[in-house]
Amino acid sequence: MHTGKSVVLFDFDGVVSDTESIYTAFWNSLGKEDFNIGIKDFGQKIKGQTLVQIFEKHFPDEKDRKFIEQKINELECSMPYDYIKGADTFLRALKKAGIPTAIVTSSNARKMEQVHKARPELRSIVDRVLTSEDFTKSKPDPECFLKGMSVLGGTPRTTVVFEDSFHGISAGKASGAFVIGLATTNPRESIEHLCDMVIDDFTEMTPEKLMEILISRK
Repeated sequence: MHTGKSVVLFDFDGVVSDTESIYTAFWNSLGKEDFNIGIKDFGQKIKGQTLVQIFEKHFPDEKDRKFIEQKINELECSMPYDYIKGADTFLRALKKAGIPTAIVTSSNARKMEQVHKARPELRSIVDRVLTSEDFTKSKPDPECFLKGMSVLGGTPRTTVVFEDSFHGISAGKASGAFVIGLATTNPRESIEHLCDMVIDDFTEMTPEKLMEILISRK
C-alpha cells in the first residue's frame, strides 16, 4: 500500500508558462550569431538544463558568461510570462481540492523573482517553488522531482509530473512518477512514446481526472 500524499509537480517553462519559444529563439540566436557554436538548433538541444550546466558545457570563458547573464536578465525582465492555456485555472482547482503542488524548474531563483513580479498570484496557488539552487544535478537526472515529492510528502507512485522537454520527461520517468507530457515545445508524436500521457494544454485537465490516474496506479 502506498501511503504518500497525492502530489503534482510542474516544470515551469513550456508547462505553466508559455516562454519556451522565446528562450529557444534567444539561445538559437546566441549560439549562431554571438558565439557561432556550430550546433544546429542549439536552443532545442539545451532545453531542461540549468544555466550552470549550459555554461560548464558550452561557455568556459567568464567574460562570455557575464555577457550571457546580462542578456538573459534583460530578456527575463521583459517577459510577460503568459500562462499555458488553462494552467492557472488548473492550479487553482488543485489548491481548492487540497492537492499539494510544486513548480520544479531548472531556472534560478532570480528568474523566478521576475516571474512573481509579473504573476504575483502564483505564490498563493502553488505550495512550493524549487529552483536550480535546490538541486545538485540537472534534468534528466531525477533528483529535482524526487526532492519535490519529498518536500510535499509524496512518493513516486503518488506523484504526477507535468513536463514538456525531453530532459524533463526523462527526469520525471526516472523518478518513478506518472509523467504527463505537454505538446507545447515538441510535437506530440516526438514525446508520446516517452510519456504516460500527452496533452496539448490544461483545458481538459481537472483534479478529478488526476485522482483517477493516481488511483489506477495504486
